Amino acid sequence: MAELNVETIESMPFAQNTYIASLPGRQDCVVFDPGIDWNRIIAFLKQEKLTPAAILITHGHCDHIAGTPALKQVWPDCPVVIGRGDAPMMTDPRLNLSAKFGLPYACEAADVLLDDGEAYSAAGLDFETREIPGHSGGHVVFVVQGVTPPVVFGGDVLFNGSIGRTDFPGGSFETLARGIREKLYGLPDETIVYPGHGPATTVGHEKRTNHFVKSESAR
Repeated sequence: MAELNVETIESMPFAQNTYIASLPGRQDCVVFDPGIDWNRIIAFLKQEKLTPAAILITHGHCDHIAGTPALKQVWPDCPVVIGRGDAPMMTDPRLNLSAKFGLPYACEAADVLLDDGEAYSAAGLDFETREIPGHSGGHVVFVVQGVTPPVVFGGDVLFNGSIGRTDFPGGSFETLARGIREKLYGLPDETIVYPGHGPATTVGHEKRTNHFVKSESAR
């Protein structure tokens, strides 16, 4: 089992987490949800001499896609990957909520669309796509295969002590809670969840303590 290097870059004003994941000894990486502070993201990649092999997007809200054009300008051959359900949000300021904040913003369409359960590989890493809507209509998480401890890049689904907002278009608390129980809480307790906002957590910790969505056995 391989270890995984993960760097977190937080972008304000939404305190959104961009993650850069790589395997030791490799100079390629995967960037998850490039945020508003794209200059810091690019600077880190260049400093560490890392080349993004893919940009993986958990969902299409503006704070999670804002840095995509800047990264594509530097690395034009790097594919942008998103779940099929949220793909229209990349190019529509109304759907990605940037228009709501008075700063209409759009990216080019994603290069690769993934469906629930579909595999994707980049930078020596293998991912399983799991669709968990409820924060957005087509939100996905990426489960990393073959690393120790297990890792999920979870976007705005499950937070440390909380869950993603469900009051945006396409949101549903019931749908989100069901998805968390069915598609995250079955993972090993030691699985690290890297969320879109706030500190990392583990599946076991949230199953026991999350007041919004406890596991069935803890209810």
